[in-house]
Amino acid sequence: MAKVIIAIHGLRNKPSKEILEKWGILSIKEGLQRLNIDIDLPKFEVAYWADILYDKPLSPTEKNKKSPYYLREDYTPAGNIKPFDGHPYQRKIFLGLKKIIYAIFLSRNYKLRFSSVSKKFIHNNFKDLEVYFTDGCDDEYTDDCKKRDQINERLIKALKKHKNDDIFLVAHSMGSIIAFDVLSFIISHNITINTFATIGSPLGAPFVISRIARLYKSKNQGHIKLQTPESVTKRWYNFSDISDPIALDFKLSDDFSANSKGVKVKDFIVENTYKKNGWANHHKSMGYLRTPEFVNALVEFINEK
Repeated sequence: MAKVIIAIHGLRNKPSKEILEKWGILSIKEGLQRLNIDIDLPKFEVAYWADILYDKPLSPTEKNKKSPYYLREDYTPAGNIKPFDGHPYQRKIFLGLKKIIYAIFLSRNYKLRFSSVSKKFIHNNFKDLEVYFTDGCDDEYTDDCKKRDQINERLIKALKKHKNDDIFLVAHSMGSIIAFDVLSFIISHNITINTFATIGSPLGAPFVISRIARLYKSKNQGHIKLQTPESVTKRWYNFSDISDPIALDFKLSDDFSANSKGVKVKDFIVENTYKKNGWANHHKSMGYLRTPEFVNALVEFINEK
């Protein structure tokens, strides 16, 4: 059985699939080099879906900074990295805030309060997510419904292609929502995932938790059980930078229970060191892929017999 890394990207327009795959490999190799680990990487494949929502990819050759296709952030190696302290005080503060936010926005049965506020926020800031969260597709199959299904199909196709392989699935940002949906509600259990790695994930956000609970309720005769997808057989690792505005809820282990195989999400606080022209982006996937915690998880997968 061969091993394979399948990655699914997050929201907003991207450079081409080939570029994302090249940068993903470079980021992981940089992380390996920093840990002095010499190991052959398995095949790395991106489940690419940006072209469903955008007419052209971002281009490294576009020089006009006002162009919608101008690429502002490319692969950039990290400089000198200071020792990471794990942000213990920030963790306590954010966990306290999480309790308050959940109490305000989620009822005891995971129903979202102030849903109009969330919808307006998504509409103004995350158009990709608005398309993906389209409701009413059973009654009226709109263009947005079609696009949502096409996005899911890109990941389904990659998983089916490698159904006889050992899969390490890494999902960034909105990609973690897509991956969770596909693993939990769409694919059959004969497609299995050895390791599910979420990076910069918003899965713990109240509007996401509420939606997942609603999907579980509709699929399981009214029963709600937030858990690791059944198709994950060995591990679910969640990697978050505490300064990442998309992954503010870094402790998914509070939200999702173990599946029937006993696989429960394990959270890691990491330091995303991505910078471009002096500006830090703590949400960038390339920064996550080179963190020691992610690299060690990948090496564990590669070395596993």
